[in-house]
Amino acid sequence: MFKPRIELEDDDFYLTPEGYKVFTEKFHRKRGYCCKSGCRHCPYGYDKKTDTFK
Repeated sequence: MFKPRIELEDDDFYLTPEGYKVFTEKFHRKRGYCCKSGCRHCPYGYDKKTDTFK
């Protein structure tokens, strides 16, 4: 299934001191779905440990 590319804006992510890109809640909402990867700022309430939504 083809998903259109989402253009990144400055406040869609930040870099950790280690250099990892972390997507913000704003970006996840713009994307419109949960990827079930256990993202740090997941607005959908997904818990990777239990594979459930809160």
